[in-house]
Amino acid sequence: MREGAAPPARTLSTPELVAMVAALSALNALAIDIMLPALPLIGAAFQVTSDNDRQLVVVCYIALFGVSQLVYGPLADAYGRRKVLLVALGIYLVGSVLCVIAPTFGLFLAARAMQGVGAAASRVIATAVVRDMTEGRRMAQVMSMAMTVFMIVPIVAPGIGQLILFVAPWRWIFGALLLYALIVLAWALLRLPETLKPEYRVPFNPSAIIKTYASILRERQTVGYMIASTFITAGLFGYITSSEQLFVDVYHLGPAFPIAFGSVAIAISIGNFLNSRLVIRQGMRRLSHSMTILFTLLGALIAALAFTGALSFWLFTALLSVTFGAFGMIASNYSALAMEPVGRVAGSGSALFGAVTASGGALLGAVIGRAFDGTAAPFAAGLATIGVLALVSVWITERGKLFGPKPAPIAG
Repeated sequence: MREGAAPPARTLSTPELVAMVAALSALNALAIDIMLPALPLIGAAFQVTSDNDRQLVVVCYIALFGVSQLVYGPLADAYGRRKVLLVALGIYLVGSVLCVIAPTFGLFLAARAMQGVGAAASRVIATAVVRDMTEGRRMAQVMSMAMTVFMIVPIVAPGIGQLILFVAPWRWIFGALLLYALIVLAWALLRLPETLKPEYRVPFNPSAIIKTYASILRERQTVGYMIASTFITAGLFGYITSSEQLFVDVYHLGPAFPIAFGSVAIAISIGNFLNSRLVIRQGMRRLSHSMTILFTLLGALIAALAFTGALSFWLFTALLSVTFGAFGMIASNYSALAMEPVGRVAGSGSALFGAVTASGGALLGAVIGRAFDGTAAPFAAGLATIGVLALVSVWITERGKLFGPKPAPIAG
């Protein structure tokens, strides 16, 4: 290097980009999935009398995770991806500490909300970084590859939580979250470059924020796929909030619950992997639209079997796995299609997309979860309903033309 020359800028190879996006996404997934086996113990510790009220431990986290993204997007577009992420990870660490020491259920929920506030940046920054470095079907491919790696987390997280419970009190689970966040913080501090180009920076002020969000909301494709993704995400959140009751209360799995939960997570991972292999040739629209139809039909089938009392554990788990395998081929494509028109404000675009889908999905998912009546029927009916709503949203967005043309090959 010549004397006085600037050192070369850090960069991320595709494998490291995929790994880092997966690690940031896992920060959020771990905060939900690892503590699911502990929900009965948390409820007992804080004397929560209603089983459905235990779902607030998940809902409070997800709701703040969603809403906070509206702030992180403009911050990331104004000050860069790296600085905002590092501050947010600090907030997540504080929330994790408070979860370990919270003396009352109210304070514990507040600490969970703080974790959600911190984790929200990981969702925004991960998507914005990928959008900064890729576009179009390449973005969908990278996101699917990251999701494939990331989906290892919900497969193993409940099992890790259960193992911790075998040897330690439930609060140690949140100590594990604290340790993981420290590792991610160190990795980002050492390796994450600033990917936002200086000419794309948007001043952080109320008028600029309103103007940016208004410009995003004028994009038909972005809004349409954001709404459709909200409905599909509601199915995932409905499953997460209901999973412990479905597998433990309905099918009496007990400590084997993490295995059943993991089987559905494996199906989502397989769906993401298949999408990463197929999306370049088949296109985002063909894959996501056809899988939305499959998701809806399977939800209706599960509901019909549940209402007739013909839904055994093995049949329920098999059909649910295929349903969420389809989900794995929907989510990344919906996200990429929504982000495609808003590349110049990817931080704010990602924030608005994440806020609407996470908050809206959490609220609708909570409705599905709280409809639990001791059977799988309300949950399955909820899946079918949100599948229909997602399909209608896509149909309107595409002006009545589903699937779209088969894309031309990408040069190179």
